Amino acid sequence: MGKVAIVDSGCANLSSIHKALLRAGITAFVTSEAKAITGAAGVVFPGVGSFEHAAALLKQKGLDEALLQCAAAGKPFLGICLGLQLLFSCSEEQSSATNRLPSGLNVIPGKVIRFSHGLPVPHVGWNRAVPRYRHPLFEGLPDGAYFYFTHSYFVQPENPGHILALAEYGHPFTAAAARQNLMGVQFHPEKSGPAGLRLLSNFGKIIADPDLL
Repeated sequence: MGKVAIVDSGCANLSSIHKALLRAGITAFVTSEAKAITGAAGVVFPGVGSFEHAAALLKQKGLDEALLQCAAAGKPFLGICLGLQLLFSCSEEQSSATNRLPSGLNVIPGKVIRFSHGLPVPHVGWNRAVPRYRHPLFEGLPDGAYFYFTHSYFVQPENPGHILALAEYGHPFTAAAARQNLMGVQFHPEKSGPAGLRLLSNFGKIIADPDLL
């Protein structure tokens, strides 16, 4: 298995995901260089914070094009938290004065939406993620394994077939999404104990054998 690029967009705590990948048996490196990202065997794209700010940073650093190249090339790709959300078309999370929704990478069609009014946000803590179908990312994990979440928004794919796993917080929401080589989780596997390490290890197996998808 080749090395995995952890994308440094300026919007994530990278040391914890780097350590978790190493514990899962994956050789990874942190980079903000487009060539290093496109040359890696796989990509992990973590993120926290504002959708609009993170999307602007990607463009400013020229990383949006690198990520789009990886997506188009069929490279195994794992978005984490905001990194998942940025794979989508747009977000309701809007901090600018414009009336337009901020755009994401649009490699998984759909929108990022806020939890319903009346629910305390952010949604923080342990919650069950239940896969809707068999997928190598969740191989060996029990149905409804617990993962650690912290977020106020969640993704809503246009195609229900792109919903990989659901969790419940007031109502069902997308806990993981997948489209071909693109995978993403709303939770933080690096903070999710043995279940999170197993999921990262499964991602490593997908990199070693993309035919698993």
